[in-house]
Amino acid sequence: MTQEPTNRPGWDEYFMDIAHVVARRGNCSRRKVAAVIVKDRRIISTGYNGTPRGIANCCEGGCPRCASDAPSGGNLGECICAHAEENAIVQAAYHGIAVRGSTLYCNLSPCLMCTKMVINAGIREVVYETEYHFTGQARALFAEAGVDCRQFRRD
Repeated sequence: MTQEPTNRPGWDEYFMDIAHVVARRGNCSRRKVAAVIVKDRRIISTGYNGTPRGIANCCEGGCPRCASDAPSGGNLGECICAHAEENAIVQAAYHGIAVRGSTLYCNLSPCLMCTKMVINAGIREVVYETEYHFTGQARALFAEAGVDCRQFRRD
């Protein structure tokens, strides 16, 4: 008779832990963020924050804004880095993988721009761990669009 491990993680913890590993690949010099898109308990796409394909990595000076002394949240219009959620959605599209009806796990809550992308991509649920500039407007858009959005809390 085999015994089940007693410390086996639940699905949310499992996918959030994977998001934290993916975040380590992020090349943004300011923040490590990752998104994991899951459908039917299978990972269908991942993304992390950093510069676009073919552009020098942020940590190599590719993004002048991130290399500057701009305060956190300042001069974001000058940042050329793509967000983790954006990269996960685009990576799926690049490979012809539909994300409609999926769940997106992210270690930080989505910004307003990523909220709109998640809604338009047809993602049905967002699970985030840490809240970061999560606006009331983003919450309202998720609610109106019928996208479940919840914070994951570790036990």
